[in-house]
Amino acid sequence: MNDKRSGRQTPTISVVLPYTESKGTEAVSIYNKSGRSAQPWQELMLEDIMAVNDEGLWVHMKYGWSIPRRNGKSEILIMKAMWSVTHDRRVLYTAHRTTTSHNAWEKVIERLTKAGYIEGEDFKTLKQFGLERIEWLSGDGVINFRTRSSKGGLGEGYDDLIIDEAQEYTADQESALKYVVTDSKNPQTLMCGTPPTVVSSGTVFLSYRKEVLCGNTEDCGWAEWSVPALTDAHDPELWYETNPSLGYILSERTIRSELGDDQVDDNIQRLGLWLRYNQKSAITKEEWLEFKLKIIPELVSNAKLYFGVKYSKIGSVSLSVAVKMADGNIFMEAIDCRPIREGNAWIIDYLRNKNVDTVAIDGAGNQTILIDDMKNAEVKCKSILPKVSEVVAANALFEQKLFEGQLRHMGQPALTQAAANSEHRAIGSGGGYGYTSILEGADISLLESVSLAVWLCANARERKKQEITY
Repeated sequence: MNDKRSGRQTPTISVVLPYTESKGTEAVSIYNKSGRSAQPWQELMLEDIMAVNDEGLWVHMKYGWSIPRRNGKSEILIMKAMWSVTHDRRVLYTAHRTTTSHNAWEKVIERLTKAGYIEGEDFKTLKQFGLERIEWLSGDGVINFRTRSSKGGLGEGYDDLIIDEAQEYTADQESALKYVVTDSKNPQTLMCGTPPTVVSSGTVFLSYRKEVLCGNTEDCGWAEWSVPALTDAHDPELWYETNPSLGYILSERTIRSELGDDQVDDNIQRLGLWLRYNQKSAITKEEWLEFKLKIIPELVSNAKLYFGVKYSKIGSVSLSVAVKMADGNIFMEAIDCRPIREGNAWIIDYLRNKNVDTVAIDGAGNQTILIDDMKNAEVKCKSILPKVSEVVAANALFEQKLFEGQLRHMGQPALTQAAANSEHRAIGSGGGYGYTSILEGADISLLESVSLAVWLCANARERKKQEITY
């Protein structure tokens, strides 16, 4: 018995169809003969994945799962592959990288050998890099290991289709692969990975998750360990909530050493956060106008103003403001976008307002000039020069708040055009993003300045009046 504290063993979100029988215990038994022991969460997952109905068919013809890195999510694929090859099933094991599919082949060979199966007597294998194969000698069981491409798998028939590194699974690859299990009498497709980052190429995993969680699928299952929103990745309590292998093959010390100052990447990789990526525009016009107000917003009493300033690389500077509304939402508005050569006096005029709390200024080379101008003008508000990691956090928080319905605006045409024609661009080294326009030559700085203002406003702590009692 493991007396140490361990991570949560059941998913934070899951969709599992009803069942009374499963082959999961058989798969765990074969795997454990190798000298390894499946973790409790892996056993529970296999029970759901390998559930069968009264006719002996898989309850879930498709099953996907997302777990933060280094928790052993792909080990479940190894367990299923071992069971399948020993039960006359044909398996196509695919991965984004050839090294990943090769490592999977090595693991299956090693686990089978340690479980007592003998190469040359029970199975034979093809060792050619990129074309690895395991064939069972006493039946029809086979596993082919391949790197995915838009042409891979055509003309071949399998019972199981395995999609490892599913965050990189593209629509073209799906078109080429989804028919390889069509002729099977009992097909199953498994997908596992981590939430996609801005540089992930796949869209299928994201779409599959959305459809299953929205109840738009049949014969499909899903499981994930995740946080619902951007949060503090340095909180150990969240580590235990989202990492089922913590206390087994992961330690607090290991997690602590890997965390950096890019909280978005840490949230995705370690806490399983799902953000919206892979759209033609990061924000559609319909999504943006959904939060347009028809009347002037009612603000909180003595509302503080939070400004965002963005100097663009094309010679313009944008100013925006955010303020808290009486209903708890945040109202945002673009003030203006002007050429940098016009100077900062017009920005200073807005920052003189006594209700201004803080201004965030982004744009290397121009930040310090504005700071000096503010000092010379004796502007009293606080100023922040955000680091790259903070800009990444601001953009992630901005979209999170928007899609959760917590932001409001008046539908300004210029800001609407910027938002509805925006595209993510990678910034930093950890999967974070900024914005660029999908309209050639268009200025995106208005949207970026709004993002900074919202970030300040959302993170502002409410000041409580001091109470004196006697």
